[in-house]
Amino acid sequence: MAAMAPREEWDEEEEQRQALREPLLGHLHSINLRRHARNSTSQIAIIGSNPCPIESLDYEMIESDLFNQDWRSRGRAAILQYIFLKWTLCFLIGILAAAVGFFNNLAIENLAGIKFVAFYELMLANRYWLAFGMFAASNLALLMFASTITSYISTAAGGSGIPEVKAYLNGVDAPDIFSLRTLVVKILGCITAVSSSLHVGKAGPMVHTGACIAALLGHGGSRRFRMTCKWLRYFKNDRDRRDLVTCGAAAGVAAAFRAPVGGVLFALESLSSWWRSALIWRAFFTTAVVAVVLQTLINICNSGKCGLFGKGGLIMFDVTSDSITYHLTDLPPVILLGVIGGILGSLYNFLMLKVLRIYSLVNEKGCAHKLLLSATVSIFTSCCLFGLPWLASCRPCPKKDCPSIGHSGNYKQFRCPPMHYNDLAGLIFNTNDDAIRNLFTTGTNDELHRTSILLFFVASYILGILSYGVVAPFGLFVPIILTGAIYGRFVGMLTGSSSNLDHGLFAILGSASFLGGTMRMTVSMCVIILELTNNLLLLPLVMLVLLISKTVADSFNANIYDQILKLKGLPYLEGHAEPYMRQLTVSDVVTGPLQTFNGVEKVGNIVHALRTTGHHGFPVIDDPPFSSSPVLFGLILRAHLLVLLKKKDFLPTCSRSGADASKMFMANDFAKRSSGKHDRVEDIELTAEEMEMFIDLHPFTNTSPYTVVETMSLAKALILFREVGLRHLLVVPKSSPRAPVVGILTRHDFMPEHILGLHPYLMRSRWKRLRISVPALKKYFRGFLMWACT
Repeated sequence: MAAMAPREEWDEEEEQRQALREPLLGHLHSINLRRHARNSTSQIAIIGSNPCPIESLDYEMIESDLFNQDWRSRGRAAILQYIFLKWTLCFLIGILAAAVGFFNNLAIENLAGIKFVAFYELMLANRYWLAFGMFAASNLALLMFASTITSYISTAAGGSGIPEVKAYLNGVDAPDIFSLRTLVVKILGCITAVSSSLHVGKAGPMVHTGACIAALLGHGGSRRFRMTCKWLRYFKNDRDRRDLVTCGAAAGVAAAFRAPVGGVLFALESLSSWWRSALIWRAFFTTAVVAVVLQTLINICNSGKCGLFGKGGLIMFDVTSDSITYHLTDLPPVILLGVIGGILGSLYNFLMLKVLRIYSLVNEKGCAHKLLLSATVSIFTSCCLFGLPWLASCRPCPKKDCPSIGHSGNYKQFRCPPMHYNDLAGLIFNTNDDAIRNLFTTGTNDELHRTSILLFFVASYILGILSYGVVAPFGLFVPIILTGAIYGRFVGMLTGSSSNLDHGLFAILGSASFLGGTMRMTVSMCVIILELTNNLLLLPLVMLVLLISKTVADSFNANIYDQILKLKGLPYLEGHAEPYMRQLTVSDVVTGPLQTFNGVEKVGNIVHALRTTGHHGFPVIDDPPFSSSPVLFGLILRAHLLVLLKKKDFLPTCSRSGADASKMFMANDFAKRSSGKHDRVEDIELTAEEMEMFIDLHPFTNTSPYTVVETMSLAKALILFREVGLRHLLVVPKSSPRAPVVGILTRHDFMPEHILGLHPYLMRSRWKRLRISVPALKKYFRGFLMWACT
């Protein structure tokens, strides 16, 4: 991260070493701020299962002489080309995201279909142990393949990827999260992991997949393989890539759920930290392309050309009913569903966080332990799924095509006699998509038994928690929707004739309540549920359930993605300031040493600073004779300094260059490389003669960096930093006789761990949300009983 303070405490020995280095730095200034302030925070995040260095993104527009001249030189044709490319890339993102979503769905259905058909053939032949062995072995092989490629090729592809995308759109850059190998592993690993009957889903990874596609298109090709596109040079900056990634994430949601409007709202509500109206247009256009392409591909599947299992529905649960009516008497069970969803959702998040911490300890020990954990979870899941249907009773078939073999359906014979079916087997030995479709289907109130629903709920709830920490690409959406649908239908069974709502509609409301209780999203989830079910008549009930479940769950803990962000160590900036930030000024948190350069700096000083610090931004100060007094000229980035050193356009004396910088450099030379890929100063070879030469930094320095006075409150600075999307925020002095810059604020300086490490007495001033604790509940309940008895 830029301009980070060293972690060790500055003691007397360090000050002596610093004093010895001063003569070697020449014009390089070193201002030590708060040397005795200890910094105990880490700049390492857990991406996938491996620790990775993290940095911030440069969303600020650089206004240097070279960049300004480049913008002025662009004519009307270049501007039209830039606008045209924006819409073209959105169009390509929509097509590719829809194609990948369709391919994933089709591959999962066929892989799972082959497995289930072979399993049922063995079960019909009464070869139960062989059927279990085949089922467990195929599940193990599929999951081990997904875990192996994730562990050895790209750990960043593990999990759903939504926390990483959310952190990126907040300004956090981490290596390999959008690389080509991450995309390939994400697709292949998601297909095999979901096909392994693990209690996971494919919707979450589609968000990461869409973001990967968008990021790769925005990179403009590969310099390494000499495959670059000059047209895309305008997009080689973090600001435009951020917009493309936002559109890609929205396209991923649209491709997963066939919910174009829900995709846009999901990106707005849950992912993006910055939004503007122009981006809404492009995101909506992208998701509209996804919807059109998906419908075209699904029409092909409807003709029966999509293989063995299903019809490529992409979890579209069409439960439209024109006769849905509800009255005030139906509201109590709906409100009860909201309360249950909030309690179960908060408990789900709490237990999952505990399990993830345990899994992290195992995964840290190496790839062998990761694979062993995956194998253990797979075998345990297979045993549970195979053993549970034996506890359910056989029921007579209500239809002629019962039981179903070779395609989706509620009716699975399992070990039952002819013309009978096992309702629990019909839910378990299906893909999760088809199980949800069966639960959402209306007019099936008598096809599922209460005991089967209760058993499946317990298994689904526990397996969903145990499955997510495995090193493989999969998500939480589908398991949460499935678990909510189960207890929603169970509540419908308990209400009986006292409610006019169908059990399938109760299942839909149960899914909405569990989504609200775990993910805490309201608007986007409401629209996604309506687009999933193709039923607008449920809008008031879905809104009510989501509001109640989110309110109840917020009383216990945070949403699941925020907890995973914190667990991974990603420095996410919240949209609100903590109360203690009002008590501090920006000068209270800046740490040193601060490295600055002169406007014309010695090459050796620049190389020394780059080798001895991890800073990514350096203030440029003009001293006499270039100015009458020390003045802040601007800010220059490490990446730009490395470009200057590689070009070796040096000056023999300490004087300003009279040549036009645009003749030696192009703005494209300073374009941002792909995420996580940076030049290194160790790779630049310079002679002793070149080290004594000089570089004129004036044409390449951002002359208008964001600055704040040192007396500004930290809370106000945080809002500015987050809303504008900054990487560096310069702190200038209140009085003029002092140095022109006294520090640099970066994302790291706003982290609670860093601030409270410097000022531990502020710990009690942290923002305390309304939380319900078990001791408090016992106290209030005891007091209520005493009042009632008297």
